[in-house]
Amino acid sequence: MFKLFYMGSPLFMGILTLLLLLIIVLSIRSIMQPSDAEQSRLKSIELIGSIGLLSLVLGMLGFLLGMFSAMDAIESAGGVSPGVLAGGLKVALITPAYGLIIYGIAHVISIFLKR
Repeated sequence: MFKLFYMGSPLFMGILTLLLLLIIVLSIRSIMQPSDAEQSRLKSIELIGSIGLLSLVLGMLGFLLGMFSAMDAIESAGGVSPGVLAGGLKVALITPAYGLIIYGIAHVISIFLKR
C-alpha cells in the first residue's frame, strides 16, 4: 500500500489523504451534532461533497502532470518499448484512482448523512 502511495507522487497522494481525513472528521462532526442544528449539518454535508469532488479533480491533475513528465521522458529517450509505456501509464493512473475512491467515499457518506 505504501509502495503505491510513493509511486503515485507523495505530494498529490498526501494532499488526497489529507482531504480524506477532512471528510472523515466532517462526517463524524456532522453525526455528533444535535438534531436542532440542521442548517449546520446541511452545510457540512455540502462541504463533504465538495471536498470529494476536489479530490477527484486533484487526482486527475496528478494524472495529467504525471503524463506530461512521462511524455517528456519518452521524448528525450527517443523511443521506448510498449512495456515501459504501459508501466508509466500504470503509475500515472494511481493518483486518479485514489481520487476517485475518495470521491466515492464522500458521495456515499453524504447520501448516508442526508437521510
